[in-house]
Amino acid sequence: MRLEGEHLYLRPIEERDARGNYPHWLNDPDVCRYNSHGDITYTREMAQAYISSVTDNPAYAVFAICLRKDNRHVGNIALQQISSKNQSAEFAILIGEPSAYGKGIGYEAGKLLLDHAFHTLKLHRIYCGTHIENIAMQHLALKLGMSEEGRRREAVFKNGKFADVVEYGLLTTISKKEPE
Repeated sequence: MRLEGEHLYLRPIEERDARGNYPHWLNDPDVCRYNSHGDITYTREMAQAYISSVTDNPAYAVFAICLRKDNRHVGNIALQQISSKNQSAEFAILIGEPSAYGKGIGYEAGKLLLDHAFHTLKLHRIYCGTHIENIAMQHLALKLGMSEEGRRREAVFKNGKFADVVEYGLLTTISKKEPE
C-alpha cells in the first residue's frame, strides 16, 4: 500500500531501509533530542529486527516518508498500538533528514496517515504524546487537528532530567452509521 501526497508518499517500511540512513537517524543527538532513542547505539541489525517485528503485525502500520522528487527516504511515520477493540492508535513520526526540516513534510505525511487511519482502518481515535520541550511536535499535533488532553508529569528521563509529556488526541469526524 502506498499513500500518495503532493510532495511525498508513504510506503511500508522495508528491510532495505535498514541499509540506508534510517539507523543513523536514531544515533543523531539532534534527531533524538526529544524522543526515546539515542540512549544506546542503534544498529542496522536492530533496525532490521524492528522492521521484521512490525511487518504484517496488525498492531502497527509503519511507513517510510519518501520525497516524490527523488524518492529519498527522509523519515518514518506510524500508527502504533492499533486496537481494533478501542478503534484507536498512537501516532508517531520521525523526520530523520535535517534537510527535510521546516518544509511541511511532517504535516503532509501526518494528514495522509490520519486519512488512512480514519477512512481505511476505520479508527475512532488517534493520540500521541511528546516531550514538553518538543515545540515542533506540539505545533504539528495542533495543526493536524489534535487537542491537548493533558500532561504526564515528569514521565520521561531525557537529557539528564525528568520532563513532562504533553498528550494530544483526535477523534474521527466521520459519522458512524448505526446498524439497521
